[in-house]
Parts: sequence; structure tokens; C-alpha cells
Amino acid sequence: MLVAGIDSSTQSCKVVIRDAESGSLVREGRASHPDGTEVHPDHWWAALQQAVRSAGGLNGVAAVAVGGQQHGMVALDESGAVVRPALLWNDTRSAPQAARLTEQFGGAQAWADAVGLVPVASFTVTKLAWMAEHEPQAAERTAAVCLPHDYLTWRLAGGGPAAGSPSAGLEDLITDRGDASGTGYYSAATGEYRRDLLAAALGHDAVLPRVLAPTDPAGKTAAGVAAAAGLPGGITLGPGTGDNAASALGVDARPGDVIVSVGTSGVVCAVSDVPAADPTGIVAGFADAAGGYLPLIATLNAARVLDAVARILGVGLDELSRLALSAPPGAGGLALVPYLEGERTPNRPDATGALHGLRLDTTTPAYLARAAVEGLLCGLADGLDAIAGQGTRIDRVLLVGGGARSAALREIAPTVLGRPVVVPPPGEYVADGAARQAAWVLTDGASPPHWERPGSRSYEADPVPAVRERYAEVRELTARRPG
Repeated sequence: MLVAGIDSSTQSCKVVIRDAESGSLVREGRASHPDGTEVHPDHWWAALQQAVRSAGGLNGVAAVAVGGQQHGMVALDESGAVVRPALLWNDTRSAPQAARLTEQFGGAQAWADAVGLVPVASFTVTKLAWMAEHEPQAAERTAAVCLPHDYLTWRLAGGGPAAGSPSAGLEDLITDRGDASGTGYYSAATGEYRRDLLAAALGHDAVLPRVLAPTDPAGKTAAGVAAAAGLPGGITLGPGTGDNAASALGVDARPGDVIVSVGTSGVVCAVSDVPAADPTGIVAGFADAAGGYLPLIATLNAARVLDAVARILGVGLDELSRLALSAPPGAGGLALVPYLEGERTPNRPDATGALHGLRLDTTTPAYLARAAVEGLLCGLADGLDAIAGQGTRIDRVLLVGGGARSAALREIAPTVLGRPVVVPPPGEYVADGAARQAAWVLTDGASPPHWERPGSRSYEADPVPAVRERYAEVRELTARRPG
């Protein structure tokens, strides 16, 4: 029996088709998305169809689920038509509305208590407020609001005015706790929407997707979709989830695991039994896709720090790694605070990078390479501390993302993060997590099916506290402005 997982990310759509019992990959495909911070959802739908064709179709697939980029605002009118292009998570135009909403409802603590997060421009609620202020006619037309993965699941079920089937209307929109918890008007702790927050942002109430439990089926792919999109009808639909929750399913993260993803940005999230409510806004109190919680922090500076230092030294990433491993822990006191694009954890949008501790014996490529790797890891370690401060147990680190290809990052990580590090084999973890959810829906078991992932590598080393202590000194120096 086969299952399919779809990852509709910012850049592309990926489809994996796996054996439901063993998890073995059978085939896969992908298609690109257009660039930009606002995209019409029709592009996602077209890319999904292209990616499915690239994967050899869904014939023989028993169930499918969609993992999608979080927070994107999809506004629909009464007929199911898209009101305006979706504003994506990385569209920051709603920062003023985030500040206004925070103040309007009693400040950061009140928001953390209400929905587990404090508004920032990435969250859906702030984008609705921007639309209401700048495009009031579009806001007035908006009869329903959903997220990217919700929209695609709905289209697969036959929703939308052009889908060729009237079987799914606005009332058939569905979502899950993982994705709903990133909107800013859903509480992961209570499992309820805060419609007062939605109405305050949009200017009126609207239809919101029904929140399904992890193993609740979301219906079947519609027969009309087969004719319109070349996809088979009658395939069971899983509820789907947001990309971070899907990734946690994809790597089989469990309570005590923290996932550290080193890509363009850094993400630190942990599977937890307790909800987070951080009034500083550093930790977002998301839900996971398995009935628990997924407290999460994000950093702006991650793998590109290594790219930048390699460029300075005129070497490739493999040579940068070799150089870093040839220098001693702590890089002789040379510390790099890698705020090359500002930073959001801590919240210092105007910060710049800083290199401190240069001496004659540390002005070598090896010491600079070591400082770069340690600085990147120290920034992520600050995220681990923030999540642990919310009551989450952290036993080990699962290191994923493009940055995990760096031998230096892998080997130095346990000395800085202070926990054993496991590096799973490379994979499409969001799509894999969606496929695993689809298999879980078919079995309706107490937990998702266990899929072996051969090829994981483990790294352990004694922590070197002096590295983080030195980094903290320099980090605080950079917080002080001249004069």
C-alpha cells in the first residue's frame, strides 16, 4: 500500500510516494513556485499538479497529506474565489499592525496567555490587519481565511469555483492544530479559535477551517479533480499540517528531542508535552501534528554565515570545515557574533556582525573558520535555552538542513549545544512527515507508523562552556550603541 506526502514550501512543491508500512521511497517529483513574498494560490495548485506528474502520478496511492509553509494568508470570497494574492510568512509589511494589535489587546503577556505567541509580521493575524487597513474592499469581500496547506487540501477535495466539483464549499475547509497554531487567532493550549482576535484584525468574523485531530481523515480526493487536474479521485486525505510540524513527524522527533535546522535561517523546535507561552515573543507556542506541542524559535543567521566566512577566506565550504576543525575549541578567544542580517533571536533587527578578540596568533584562516562555526552554533544554543526556559525537556539534538552537511558543524555542535547530536540522513522531511501522517490516518493507531531511517550519525563530546561564555560577552557588547 502506498501513501503520498506533499511539501508546498516557499520555493517549490515536492511530492514523495512511500510504502505505508516500511516508509521506503518509491518515487518522487517536484515543481518550482514563483519568487516573491505574495503569491496567488493558483500557482501552488499548478505546481502541485506538475509535481505529481513528475512523480509518476498518484495511481495506487491510498492516502495523501499536505505539509505547507506556515502563516500565509489565503483570503476567499463567498464563492470560494481567491480575493487577493496570499501574503507569505516572509512578507514583513504588517509589522506596524503587529505592534498595534499587541498594544490593543493588553500587551505581550496577554497575547502569550491567549494564543501562546506575540504578534510579529510573519503571523497571519497581522496580515489580515494590514489588508483591512490598506485594502478595505478586499477585507470586506473576505468570507473565509485559510492557510496554504488548508487551501491545497480543500482543492484536492474538490473545493474552489474552478475545481470542477461543487462537493466542497467554504464550510469544508479543514486544518490541524499544528498549522492553526501559527495564525495568531488559535490557542494550542485550549484547542480553540479566538474569533475576537480574528475580527479585530479583519474587521469582521469569517469562516475558519475546522481543526481535525491527527488521524481524522479530511475526506477523499474529488472525482471532479481527476478530470480537471489529472489526479485520481477517491484517495483518502489526511488533515495535513504546517511545515515545521510536518518536519518533526518526518524525522520521528519525540518528547525530549529538539530539532535544529540550519538553512537560510535557523530553526530550533522541540516536541513537548507542555504548551509554551513566552511573553518575550522569542518562543512561539505552536502545536505539533501528533497531539502535543512544538515550541519554536527562529534565527535570521544560519548557513549563510558559513558561506560569508568562506567567501572572505576565499575557500570552499569543505575547506572551511577542515580549517575550523584544525583550530582549538574557543578559537583562542576569537568570537564571532554572526548578526549579518540583523537578528530576531534576540530581537535586534538593526544589529550587525562583530568579530572580537583578534590577536597576532588568532589572525589565521583556521581561527576565523572556527569562530564562525562556534558563533553560528552559539546563536542556536541561545534558542535551546529559550525553549528549555518554557519547561521543555531537551535530551538530544536532531541536526538537519543544508548546514548539517558541514563536518565541522556536526562535530563541534555537541561541544556548544551541550547535548548529544544526531544527524539523520538527508531527506525531504516535510513531505516525508506528510506521508507519514497519511499512513497514520489509514491505520488510526495510537502513534504514527515507525519508519526506519538507516544512515543516521551520532556525535557526542564534552561541552566547552567557555565558548558560550565568551560569545555572551561579545554578544552583549554588540547590544550597546556608541554614545
